[in-house]
Amino acid sequence: MQGVKYRAGRGLRAAVIAALLAGAAGCEASAQEATAFAFLRNDVGARAAALAGSVVAVTNDPVLLFYNPASLGTLASPAGSAGFFKHLLDINAGYAVYGQEIAGVGYVGAGVIYTNYGSFDRTDELGNTLGTFTASDIAFSAGYSNSLEENLFYGGAVKFIYSSIAGYRATALAADAGILYCLPASRLTLGASLRNIGRETSAYAGVNEPLPLDLAVGASVVPRGLPLLLNVDFHRLNENPEGFIDRFRAFTVGGEFTLSRVFKARFGYNNQARKDLQTGTTSGLAGFSAGVGFIISGTVVDYALSSLGPIGNLHRISVGSSF
Repeated sequence: MQGVKYRAGRGLRAAVIAALLAGAAGCEASAQEATAFAFLRNDVGARAAALAGSVVAVTNDPVLLFYNPASLGTLASPAGSAGFFKHLLDINAGYAVYGQEIAGVGYVGAGVIYTNYGSFDRTDELGNTLGTFTASDIAFSAGYSNSLEENLFYGGAVKFIYSSIAGYRATALAADAGILYCLPASRLTLGASLRNIGRETSAYAGVNEPLPLDLAVGASVVPRGLPLLLNVDFHRLNENPEGFIDRFRAFTVGGEFTLSRVFKARFGYNNQARKDLQTGTTSGLAGFSAGVGFIISGTVVDYALSSLGPIGNLHRISVGSSF
């Protein structure tokens, strides 16, 4: 029976990784080695997803703990956010995060992201149903940020990661690090982050797998005369592509229009996702995303739609507030 459970778990893991690496909005599509912790590449929060994950240099949002912990240092007030992510099939995910300044200490934040893959039939080699099993992933993060000098912020976060499939488990410890530099006169912000630095502490069936390490740099600017926050990020700069130009093909672009005090409209484009999701000669709208945000009495409600082209669409909704 143990052998049956193992094959079922490994089979599910392969299927789940294939779905995640198919390009599920943000940075999910990957050319690097498959990993049991691929869920760490999923975008967190509807705002970030609508911007195609192009948020390394964005400020004043607690969700940025998961992208660039240095951004915690730009929180204007204590803030929290939580959200739900409807993935493909029966895969659902969500998150919760909170950040604030502690006088004389700096800025701190904590959050959790999870993914539940639903229930699956367990079968033997002959296809006989032996019952069901489940699979899920979860990661807990705690971060800190402060300023080196005016408008220059640094930050770091540590996280504990747990993955389970059909009674089998894998765990890992990791860290994120980031830096952020704001140029108010130019309305420009520059950022860089290195995420998922770490290793497994226990592995599925003793087979160690890498964490999805990601080095990203980005810039955000508010063009003069436009109610627009424009973001450009380059991801996975730590990977070794075939050519120099290929190193910069994993880029994302995002824009956020402030149309009124209570309404924002967003768009995004993920070049790597579009490339990986191409089927035949067409990609449809794969790699494109859009969303809206409403601010009502200090509460922010965000929605995002991300396209996987012919595969389908992904939906996210988030609710946040400042205190």
